Amino acid sequence: MTAAADCFSEFSGPTPALTAAQEVLRRLTRDVANFPVPGVLFKDIVPVLGDADALGAVVGALAELARGNEVTKVAGIEARGFLVAAPVAVAAGVGIVPIRKAGKLPGQTRKVEYALEYGTATLEIQDDSVRGGDRILLIDDVLATGGTARAAHDLLSGAGAAVTGLAVLLELSALGGRIQLGPLPVCPLLVV
Repeated sequence: MTAAADCFSEFSGPTPALTAAQEVLRRLTRDVANFPVPGVLFKDIVPVLGDADALGAVVGALAELARGNEVTKVAGIEARGFLVAAPVAVAAGVGIVPIRKAGKLPGQTRKVEYALEYGTATLEIQDDSVRGGDRILLIDDVLATGGTARAAHDLLSGAGAAVTGLAVLLELSALGGRIQLGPLPVCPLLVV
């Protein structure tokens, strides 16, 4: 049983929606060597996003997870996380919280700074986008080293939300990002 099936079994067991999402991710995700820098093998999900049936399969599986976890909102991490989180929110019948890079949101914001390999970065949400008691499923495209996901989790929890889990299309298991997230459930559709 894969990690995705384990995560989904907590809510509704391995389902046809999960199986369909895994199949399209295996078939359409492409490897791009030496991008964005030499030595990196980039997992490109754009072919999944460009195919209506494939995108529908991914959105369906994640919406099933959101409904099974009784979330009140989903949160998408800039930028590819937005592309998945928005249709998941619509399918699950909940709102979305955009998590943006610093300086991209109007009005009062909450911020968290986090370490990168060579420096720091900042993520923000609008102050009024999260209320105490919100149950939020955090969504991104890929879990790699886990730093951004950890920062997004901390930002949402600091605003009073209960983050129910991190759902991603792909988890790059060799990079160990899951370790950064401690006890937070990590729900990848596919582990590579």
